[in-house]
Amino acid sequence: MDARSIIQSVRDGKSLSADQAQWFACGLADGSVSDAQAGAFAMAVLLKGIGTEGRVALTQAMRNSGEVLRWDMPGPVIDKHSTGGVGDSVSLLLAPALAACGCYVPMISGRGLGHTGGTLDKMEAIPGYDATPGIGALRKVVGEVGCAIVGATGEIAPADKRLYGIRDISGTVESIDLITASILSKKLAAGLEGLILDVKVGSGAFMARPEDAKALAQSLVATANGAGCKTSALITDMDQPLGHSAGNALEVIEVMETLTGTGVNEALWDVTAALGGEALVLAGLAKDAVEGTARIDEVLSNGRAVEVFGKMVAALGGPSDFVERFPDRLPSAPVIRAVEAPRAGFVSRIDTRAVGEAVVHLGGGRLVGTDKINPSVGLWEIVALGEDMAAGEPLVTIHAANDRDADAAEAALLAAIELSDEAPEEPPLIHERIGPEDVQ
Repeated sequence: MDARSIIQSVRDGKSLSADQAQWFACGLADGSVSDAQAGAFAMAVLLKGIGTEGRVALTQAMRNSGEVLRWDMPGPVIDKHSTGGVGDSVSLLLAPALAACGCYVPMISGRGLGHTGGTLDKMEAIPGYDATPGIGALRKVVGEVGCAIVGATGEIAPADKRLYGIRDISGTVESIDLITASILSKKLAAGLEGLILDVKVGSGAFMARPEDAKALAQSLVATANGAGCKTSALITDMDQPLGHSAGNALEVIEVMETLTGTGVNEALWDVTAALGGEALVLAGLAKDAVEGTARIDEVLSNGRAVEVFGKMVAALGGPSDFVERFPDRLPSAPVIRAVEAPRAGFVSRIDTRAVGEAVVHLGGGRLVGTDKINPSVGLWEIVALGEDMAAGEPLVTIHAANDRDADAAEAALLAAIELSDEAPEEPPLIHERIGPEDVQ
């Protein structure tokens, strides 16, 4: 077996066998497959597809290219993955909520990608928090606290790390087969018993069209279940930011206000509870999603989730008094400016991708991989679709490092938020559920 024959087989529409996938993933991990061959393979997969069996084979092979975690816990090992959004801090709420319900959550997360925020970047806004502590620390914190939000180490799915970079430079990022294998190889390497997926759709999502989001959700659910991990997906809305904030420290503040009950964002809460309810069903801790959602509501309300969050932060190097002192512990920006509505009217459209890009250009994301994140910058109190605005009322408040950046963000946001004389039809928070029974 060699790279050329595997590439030719996929190119000719013959899918990908388990043996071929294993050989190619090993070659990606150890460098025996060249960049040119990896790019040719990715293009063949993009153009011809590899079907459900091929996706399962590639996912399992990339998972097995590095360390696969094994757990011996008294409760189910569960995680969540989002395809990426703006103002989406669900992971920070859901991990401790699931732990408070009896799950163990090794949440291996990523950094910001394009216009979307990254869970690790948000956690690193907390002073001292170690988001890449290594597998030993991950095991210890999950065992003692119940959850840990951390980044993948080099030992987790190295084949995916190599192919991910090749996809970016070879014009093959949008292949659903490759997206599926990339997401799931890392998640399944964490040794999960169940996985809930949050697949975003709308102007701020990578999959802006409903049909594309549904195709991705079906691919992910079918492949994960085919690989032996109980998985369901919710397709959730990203035609507007989910939270009222976008930007790392500001999103952590919103999360803490929600966890402590001092400023609850209902949309953020409801999506968290819905995803958590599905996860508890997968974990065998709730008979149905209604019961599961009620349990998540309870631990968010009664303080058990925030207690777990505080323990996790302290265990990973953050302040031991973070829950009590979070406003003092997080960095703040020197320039704070309201963007005023230019006219009266209803908020009729939000270009959510443009909102996310505004945060990136403020310094809250990366334009190139070597950029250093400024955790203090971002947007606060972003308006929601359907809000009735008076002229001069704030549409959003910018937190910037300097006036020049604030000027650029203000211009971008005025172009991204549209007002009209009639209230729009507001999109549902949750568009659709895709379960194992929907992909058989």
